Amino acid sequence: MSSSYEILDPRFSKLIVGHAQLERLWTGGRWVEGPVYVPAARSLLWSDIPNDRLMRWDECDGSVSVFETPCGFHNGHTTDGEGRVVACEHGRRRVSRLDHDGVWRALATRVGGRRLNSPNDVVVRSDGSVWFTDPTYGIDSHYEGHRSPSELEGRCHVYRLDPSSGAVEAMVTDMVRPNGLAFSPDERVLYVSDTGSSHDPDLVPGVRAYPIGADGRPGAGADFARVPRGVVDGFRCDSNGNLWASSRDAVCVFTPDGTHIGSIPVPEVVSNLCFGGPKRNRLFITAQTSLYAIYVNAHAATWTDPDEE
Repeated sequence: MSSSYEILDPRFSKLIVGHAQLERLWTGGRWVEGPVYVPAARSLLWSDIPNDRLMRWDECDGSVSVFETPCGFHNGHTTDGEGRVVACEHGRRRVSRLDHDGVWRALATRVGGRRLNSPNDVVVRSDGSVWFTDPTYGIDSHYEGHRSPSELEGRCHVYRLDPSSGAVEAMVTDMVRPNGLAFSPDERVLYVSDTGSSHDPDLVPGVRAYPIGADGRPGAGADFARVPRGVVDGFRCDSNGNLWASSRDAVCVFTPDGTHIGSIPVPEVVSNLCFGGPKRNRLFITAQTSLYAIYVNAHAATWTDPDEE
């Protein structure tokens, strides 16, 4: 499967490998999401949400297997400072963590005594705090969860889970359907996408940037980037602060100032992505029914070259 890059700025040429091929590693899902690379297991996990299963790709032999089913309609994933997988579960309407003993344990289920809507995507900050989005996609129908009324009266926010007290507090409240999120490498900016344009025609789809103050709280957000087609679902930052974002038919790359410098075309609707591999320079992409991957000249924001240590 070839990759015909869309180069809009010379800076993009430095981030791609000219002869690298976009590879389809697996297909057979209904709507795949939430890729997360697990270094200790040399594997990648991702969600096949409507089929209520968590999939696993083995980096050593390329095999794909069902990691867990049913899994509570998982969506987004990340890893914490100890390498544990943190998940957003539509079905159980919670954020959970896979501990070292192999047991999923709930981290967040309620806010203000009311059940969360259906946590969607998640990141863990270096201080151990867990930040997650909570739109209603998992309770809107039985396709990606269990149809249920919102106990939050339809309010969809970005929340922070305090690692010490376990308290859940709304951090971003000006979005219709907050979806993907990521911190800049220095954690001074929180990026959040809003897929609410499918519900509100007056809303401009894209990513907003929220400066993080000295108190660890986000300030007023501002429009950061828009993709040329579709909406932004999931995204990640590389070690230089470039943002790699999903769109209808490509992964779009933006510099820290929001300039769209190029894209990697993908033959299906892109849902999410992450960096992985031994040197974190392989971009894994979930897109509608399939898992794709391509090598790039960029690394995950948290990656450190062992030769430089």
